[in-house]
Amino acid sequence: MVNLLIKTFIKNSEDIENPKVRQKYGTLSSFVGIICNLILFLIKYIMGTLSHSISIISDAFNNLSDCAGCLVTLLGYKMASKPADKDHPFGHGRIEYLTSLIIAVLIIFVGIELLKNSIEKVMNPEDIKFSLLVLFSLIFSISLKFWMAFFNTKLGKKINSTVMIATAKDSKSDVIATSATLISLICSLFTKLPIDGIMGLIVSVFILKSGYDIVKDTVDELLGKPADPEVVNQIKQYVLKNDKIIGIHDLIIHSYGPGNMIGSCHVEVKSNEVFTEVHDIVDSIEREIYNNMNILMTIHMDPIEVNDHLTNNTKKLVNKIINSIDPSLNIHDFRIVSGESHTNLIFDLVVPFECKYSNQQLKQKIDDLLSKENINYFTVIVFDKP
Repeated sequence: MVNLLIKTFIKNSEDIENPKVRQKYGTLSSFVGIICNLILFLIKYIMGTLSHSISIISDAFNNLSDCAGCLVTLLGYKMASKPADKDHPFGHGRIEYLTSLIIAVLIIFVGIELLKNSIEKVMNPEDIKFSLLVLFSLIFSISLKFWMAFFNTKLGKKINSTVMIATAKDSKSDVIATSATLISLICSLFTKLPIDGIMGLIVSVFILKSGYDIVKDTVDELLGKPADPEVVNQIKQYVLKNDKIIGIHDLIIHSYGPGNMIGSCHVEVKSNEVFTEVHDIVDSIEREIYNNMNILMTIHMDPIEVNDHLTNNTKKLVNKIINSIDPSLNIHDFRIVSGESHTNLIFDLVVPFECKYSNQQLKQKIDDLLSKENINYFTVIVFDKP
């Protein structure tokens, strides 16, 4: 069913990096969501009114808010597909993240309203009128929302869309909410306790949790998450498959929205290589990464000495020392400058965020251990983060 909808309404559906194609995916998701949620709103509102159930009526308005979320999504994808311009040279892709935030706010608003109404229903309970028609309408609602969650999850994973993943999470929370409503309806046959209001409280908690999770995920994207490990490994494979490149570090990826990333890294090459040859190799690597991953890369070359016996032995010594301090530490861009009174050891030290030592403490520990050697070493360290 999902593949049929994609083939029917989206031409060039595999060109997922194209903003216009992404807009069509967003349009398809939005219209399917609007139609399904309007159907569910009408069914639940009528059934909730007939059965005097606050949890069913609240669930109905939850579906109505989902319609508003679909309209926001539709607008968001339309704006995100706009090409780069003078004021936004990296395009408008991050509007997708803002759209996710708006959807999350709508979800949280519905959760708060449902929480208030449910508390009122617990304090002043009303008898629920059970009927098979209401029962089957809730089962139909659960089934349709479950399909919508599957539909948006599949679309979201296909085009790497935080908006569609957020919409899918909302649908999953609706499945839980309607299931709780169904339980309260069945329980009304056996007890006079305010099960309807209690289930409404449970539903509201699930809805608020769903909204919070979407806010957290989206804010992480806006603040800047670590690059996807799969993307990092793929870039490393493209860089290191050439024999002239012997190392890579300082890899940074900036995301300007799905399908719009800019990256940079340093690559280590032997200091005796022909500069123009290595430059051509680096250019070809940049083009290959862009053509295959749609990431605009800038690669900087670091010449390193690999045949000097003194440099290699000293580097082994420093590696042994930092490994004894913390095995998660590592170095790059290592070189030595020998003088009459002392020898400078110049290198970058990559310090993980979870390292328990400060930069100053690390330098002191390294210097203390080096002082035990026969040579007077002086360290010049640039501290990096992974």
